[in-house]
Amino acid sequence: MDLAYIPSPSTGVIHLGPIPLRGYAFCIIIGVFVAVWLGNKRWVARGGTAGTVADIAVWAVPFGLVGGRLYHVITDYQLYFSEGENWVDAFKIWEGGLGIWGAIALGAVGAWIGCRRRGIALPAYADAIAPGIAFAQAIGRWGNWFNQELYGKPTDLPWALKISEGANREAGLYHPTFLYESLWCVGVGFLVIWADRRFKLGHGRAFALYVAAYCAGRVWTEYLRVDEAHHVLGLRLNVWTAIVVLLLAVVYLVLSARMRPGREEIVEPKKAEKDAKAGDTADAEPEDAASDTDTDTDAGKSETSETPEEPDTEKSGNGAGSAAKS
Repeated sequence: MDLAYIPSPSTGVIHLGPIPLRGYAFCIIIGVFVAVWLGNKRWVARGGTAGTVADIAVWAVPFGLVGGRLYHVITDYQLYFSEGENWVDAFKIWEGGLGIWGAIALGAVGAWIGCRRRGIALPAYADAIAPGIAFAQAIGRWGNWFNQELYGKPTDLPWALKISEGANREAGLYHPTFLYESLWCVGVGFLVIWADRRFKLGHGRAFALYVAAYCAGRVWTEYLRVDEAHHVLGLRLNVWTAIVVLLLAVVYLVLSARMRPGREEIVEPKKAEKDAKAGDTADAEPEDAASDTDTDTDAGKSETSETPEEPDTEKSGNGAGSAAKS
């Protein structure tokens, strides 16, 4: 008898009348809001304008969702295009299936477009949103719990995840890899925040640290999973992807620190120019006031100097008397 385990929800959908609320989609939406909220706070702290992160996210999020779905469908094509499967299911994103690798890659393209439109460097923006993305992933992984997917090997640990009988799954107790990855992502988010404050990371290095740290955790959580996946040299495809991306992120960290040390002083040039103009205007106003005061003083002095002197009546009188005596 199993005395302790993590139960799975009986359903991943709650209906409010005719409107279905899907747990998977709900977790993704909450994650996006958390990422934008935290990214905005970090962006403003770096000298950016409030709302810029959200404006760019309008481009990044849709691109990321499309990229994540494409990666999943391409790498697990047998789930949708093999015999007996319905290819229309490839579009049912609410049923689960987003590849983080595709989401980050294509999401970066969307973010680049948004940054270009506002005249902002992508690395600075990426640094601002890096920990928020980690926290968003931590929240999004709970969507897999609602769908009873992405669990690991069978286990009798007290925190085992109970999976019910369903399509392509057997009832039993398994490693809750969704929980492992969720907790790991929370740790990654706090690691990036700490390192950014401690070392003043810039030029995309905070984002690279997030990528490297996430990939390190993804290697072992992916190794535990038992769902169907393609293998290369005995390892799951996502394990190899995590290893390659981890190495690339570390290389970027090292080279970037050597080539472009320090942190960007200006992250949003247009705002900096606006602030500079406002500062010049504020500095000019006291000078104008001082100039007006000087002008008034000079005018007063001029009026005083131009006033004619009154004649000395006593001297004039004495002079007249002397003249009369003589």
